[in-house]
Amino acid sequence: MYSKQENQKLKQEFWLEFAKQHPHKWILYNTKIKDFAFKFYVDNKKAQVLIDIEHRNNEIRWAYFEKMEALQNILEEEFVQNLIFFKDFTLENGKMISRIWVEINDVSFSNKIHWNTIFDFFNEKMTALEQFYFEYDEFIKNIE
Repeated sequence: MYSKQENQKLKQEFWLEFAKQHPHKWILYNTKIKDFAFKFYVDNKKAQVLIDIEHRNNEIRWAYFEKMEALQNILEEEFVQNLIFFKDFTLENGKMISRIWVEINDVSFSNKIHWNTIFDFFNEKMTALEQFYFEYDEFIKNIE
């Protein structure tokens, strides 16, 4: 078991090593859509590549989510399989968002043996999601 400080240091080392192995300028929050972001997540049980739609206005949030649902078959057939779609996902802080993600289980950022598996997963899935986004961003953005 790590102390909080050791855990923070290990997380920092993890992200620095990921950036070193996969030097890429990811889209992440730079989607040109308010509160629509690509994210990486890892803990001691799983690793995830996420699309979070966090707009406070539920109608707008749902409109973006429905655009993604409309593209779900293309997304899963051509880019990333086994995606999980949640129109109303509640974060730990109680905030309601829409979330789409893919994950691998039984990996841990605190076990360096898993790092390459996580890094490869992150790189493969985020690269595919970015390619999808670059191809369909105009459709996604147009919710009028």
